[in-house]
This record gives sequence, structure tokens and C-alpha cells, in this order.
Amino acid sequence: MADALVYRAEGEAVVHGGDLYGLTVTEWRLPATYPPFAAVLFVPATWIPVPAMKAAFVAGNALLLAALVVLSARLAGRTARPPLVCAATALALWLEPVFQTVLFGQINLALVCLVLWDLTRPAGARAKGLALGVAAGIKLTPAVFVVHLLLTGRRREAATATAGFAGTLAVGAVLLPAASVDFWTGRLFETDRVGKVWIVDNQSLPGLIARAAGDPAPGLAWALPVAAVAAAGLWAAARATRERHGILLAAGTALLVSPISWSHHWVWCVPLIAVLLAEGRIRLAALTAAVFTARTMWLLPHEGDLDLRLAWWQQPLAAPYPLLALALLTGAVALRGLSSRPGSRPRP
Repeated sequence: MADALVYRAEGEAVVHGGDLYGLTVTEWRLPATYPPFAAVLFVPATWIPVPAMKAAFVAGNALLLAALVVLSARLAGRTARPPLVCAATALALWLEPVFQTVLFGQINLALVCLVLWDLTRPAGARAKGLALGVAAGIKLTPAVFVVHLLLTGRRREAATATAGFAGTLAVGAVLLPAASVDFWTGRLFETDRVGKVWIVDNQSLPGLIARAAGDPAPGLAWALPVAAVAAAGLWAAARATRERHGILLAAGTALLVSPISWSHHWVWCVPLIAVLLAEGRIRLAALTAAVFTARTMWLLPHEGDLDLRLAWWQQPLAAPYPLLALALLTGAVALRGLSSRPGSRPRP
């Protein structure tokens, strides 16, 4: 549970006034990478012994997974009864992103639950967008949904989310002024601080391109495709005929274009599978579940710089998540393009 130990160290830095972005933890010398507001939230992790903290993370993530199952059913337009929730939670634990989240003591499930809870609330619900903004203040990736809200004309919700995000900045600036300046003026732009882009752990488009090129820093070779995918993904999400499709497309786009999307960041596979099942796309749901269960990237040689020397036939095995996301995104773009032609009707 290396990440949980990093969170605890961040909380201790807040309590004792340590150098938040100068600390490193565990044998891998992991640094703090989240905004200062997140470190404030991690303070309770310092109140109990490490074994108890780890147990709390396991129990908490199990409960959050059950909550994600319920929210995924709501996204799909279904109601999940308790027996189904229990069965789906047990099965979902074996999805590699979920399993790794529990193994590392990560907060991915908490963030996805915050975002999904907010986005699946009824239109006009009080303070809709606030939880999304708070999630973006903890970890920046959810900010893509603010862009999605703007592109779909929901300016009030986007403004509320922006206000929530600004509130997290204010809390961080008041409680940790030096760390806030350090993060927002420098640490934010240090991609290498998060980890190596080219290792198989990174299931983003930049990681795929770096491994395929055999170059740890391929420059424009990844920047141009990433820009194109970002534009296409947000366009398809904004034009989706169903809100659930737009949410999933926006999430997939964010994971694809992020410089680093660790395999455990892809817990969005849970609502994706739920939506496919609810829509009767059983074969595609089964294929998606298989991709997120197979763990093919861990079967390849990846010690040292072996990730950069993979054979051509190993490349798809090293990047199963971005390849699946690209295939789904391409299909969505094609459908939206067809539906925009004169005389054509959008598909459900």
C-alpha cells in the first residue's frame, strides 16, 4: 500500500509543517504529486497506526466499490438491488484497475464516486457541479468534465464546479501557502515527478507512443496525436445522444490524453461495463471485462528499460486500455459523424 503511505506522509507534512513536495516515501522514494488541498484531506490518516490505516483503506475502498456499482447502475438507467450490488462488487474487485487501487491504497474509487454522484444527479439539483470541482481540486484529471459541461451548454453547473475548484485552491493557499506556490508554479509541470511515461504501468496514449517508438521522450510524436484525440474525444462526448455516453467518452478521453494514466486510474471500466450490459451489448461488455481482467501488461518483460524494447507483437499487450479506449472513441466519432449527415437519424 505504497500510495497510502505517501498520503500519510503528506498528512504528517501538513501537521508538522514539513516540506510537502520535498518528501519521498517507501523504497521507491515516491513523492507527493497532488495539490496541497489533497494533503489537508490526508491529515486523518496520521491519527491511527499504520496497520489500522491500511485496514481502513481496504475497508473504505470496498465500500466505495459498492457505491460505484450503485452509481454505475444509476448512470445506466437501472436500479441495483442489494444482492446484485454484492455480486457485482465481488466480481469487480478482480478487474485489474480496481484490484490495483486496493493494493496500492489509492483514492481512484473515491474520485470516480464523487464525479459520478454529481453528474448523475437530476438537472437543476442544488449545487450540482460542486462535488466535481472538489474532485478536481484533489486530483486535476476530473477537470475535463468542467470542459464537457461547457461544451454541452451547462454553464451554471460548470460555474459551480469552477467555484468548488477555486474553493479548494483557497483552502490550500490559506493552510499551506508556501506549498501552494511551490505546486502551482513549478511542481505541476514536472511530469517526470509522477513517474516514467514509457513504462507499461502507464496506460495512456503518450505511454503507448513512447513504447512503440522506443523513445522515452518522443516529443511531437506524441503531442500531435494527443491533441487530435483530445479534440475528437471532447467533440464526440459533447455530441453524444445520451448523457451516459458523453460522460464515459469524456472520462476515456481524459485517461487517454493524460501524460500518465497508471493502470489503476482506469476504474472507469466499472461504469463502462455497466452501461454496455444495460444496453444489451453483451459481447462488447464481455470483451471489455476480459481486457480489464487479463493483466497482459504485467506478463511482458518490464524490468529496467525493457519496456522500450518490446517486439511489435508485444505492443498491443503492453497497451490494452488505451487501445480499447481508442477503438470505442473511434466508433463513437464515426457514429456521431454519420448522425450529423443530412437525412440521417442519431442512433440511441
